[in-house]
Amino acid sequence: MDGHGGRRNKAEQDAMTVEVGYALVSAVFAAAVIFGAVAGPALLFGLPPLLSAVLLRVGLTLAPIVFVVRVVSVLVRFRRGGQPSQPGRTNPDS
Repeated sequence: MDGHGGRRNKAEQDAMTVEVGYALVSAVFAAAVIFGAVAGPALLFGLPPLLSAVLLRVGLTLAPIVFVVRVVSVLVRFRRGGQPSQPGRTNPDS
């Protein structure tokens, strides 16, 4: 430890901040794409009211699920150290 009670160093804090930002931005994008793909036709075209309501409801249900799954998957992969520390190297002994 570095005498700071187990606190992370600045580089680790910056990496985590960037990763959280990436997770949130990519999750918003993914959720918007899913919502647009599912509910978009209901908003753009004159579909029957029942079909429009179903598409909107499905879009509003899937978008938050996709958002949460994307955030969790990015942060779990970051925590596991999903990328090698040196580009092009996949084995720490290489």
